[in-house]
Amino acid sequence: MISNKNFLSVGELTRQVKEILEGSFSQLWVEGEISNFIHHSSGHMYFTLKDNEAEIRCVMFKGNNQYLHFKPENGMKILLNGRISVYAPRGQYQLVATRLEPAGLGTLFLAFEALKKELSAAGLFSDEFKKQLPK
Repeated sequence: MISNKNFLSVGELTRQVKEILEGSFSQLWVEGEISNFIHHSSGHMYFTLKDNEAEIRCVMFKGNNQYLHFKPENGMKILLNGRISVYAPRGQYQLVATRLEPAGLGTLFLAFEALKKELSAAGLFSDEFKKQLPK
């Protein structure tokens, strides 16, 4: 039988992860591309920051985003200043942004636009290829 003396509860593990992540990443800059952007009626901004290797959820609260000098949009490459925040009850982490700086268009967005242009030039978006949706 296995002794449970060395086991952590899920809650204990998550609290330790929270302590380590929030302590180690309390102030950082991250570069990435915005996707899934939502400017909520509360004034908070929610989005995903991604690159070709990974993605992370982000939030910028109303108190910080009111000082932005540009409008964040999907496909925009940005520099984000903020911190890691862990929501322990779900074991999830996100970036909490305090500052955003534009850095051009993201490479993933540009690749997507190039593919759309290529498919359009090949005629794949023309009406002859469209099918009726079932009713």
